[in-house]
Amino acid sequence: MYLIHAEIQAPVPAPAAALAPDTAGALLASARPQERIEHVAVHEGAGPGAVLGVYLVAGRLSAAETVVDTFCRRAVETVPALHGWTLTRVGAPLVAPFYERLLD
Repeated sequence: MYLIHAEIQAPVPAPAAALAPDTAGALLASARPQERIEHVAVHEGAGPGAVLGVYLVAGRLSAAETVVDTFCRRAVETVPALHGWTLTRVGAPLVAPFYERLLD
């Protein structure tokens, strides 16, 4: 299983651009069975964007990133909660700081 982050940008940088509370559920419901997406988490920060944490089963990291890229591009076009949002980046989060702390 892989965790892939997808960064999305709000249509208008403003606090009013916050995502609806059920956005993660709407995203998960829009996943296709062949995408093998198991869970979606939505993380909103202080800025005009959000990070989608997408957990999925895939054979390789590159395949997982490709699936999430396709999934999120489709989602910003079809999921009403993401109307006007833009996908800006997709990739696996770096975990190096976690392992560096274990070595200390």
